[in-house]
Amino acid sequence: MRVDSLAGDLQRLLDGHTGPAITLGTVLESLGTRGFGVLLFLLSLPSALPVPAPGYSTPFGILIAGLGLQMLVGKPMPALPRWALDRQFKRETAEKMFGAGIRFLTRSERLIRPRMSWVGSRGGRALMSVLVIVMAALMILPIPLTNTFPAFVIFLIGIGLTERDGLIIVVSTIAGWISVAVYAAVIYAVYYLGTTTFDELKAMIAFWN
Repeated sequence: MRVDSLAGDLQRLLDGHTGPAITLGTVLESLGTRGFGVLLFLLSLPSALPVPAPGYSTPFGILIAGLGLQMLVGKPMPALPRWALDRQFKRETAEKMFGAGIRFLTRSERLIRPRMSWVGSRGGRALMSVLVIVMAALMILPIPLTNTFPAFVIFLIGIGLTERDGLIIVVSTIAGWISVAVYAAVIYAVYYLGTTTFDELKAMIAFWN
């Protein structure tokens, strides 16, 4: 684990905080000023990785959508409301969430490095910002199994921004827009063709199996 990496910062945060709970504001202060990337990473983390942290997708999805809007209008630094900064994680929840993030980052750090800086251009950030807003909207929707993938796309964009890795941002952005197309096709099919279409499709699959 690199000393100056995000994984290293998260580990030091866990090691240095012994209280029964930790606020989001304390986490941000400990991680220093890393801009939008670290916030996208942290707020998508509970939904992106398989950790038992229910109840975070909707409020954090709303915050992520707000961050996407701030990025879209070109704000240099992110801002969160006080209620969000005061949001507490129980010690056990924080250990599970940040531990999963640390393991993911540690295993991936050989692949993560600064490159393709052109992705951070005004046009690139605009495309990225719109995708973040759309993915956040999917996180907010109370539909089963629609939280994890959009959150993981935001999670990867956050890592890419934090570590200045344009390749990760490009790959996650492409995956995100493909998922938007898939979601749109499913919604279109349900709205215009009805749920019977899916029943017929399942029957055809069962027949050929």
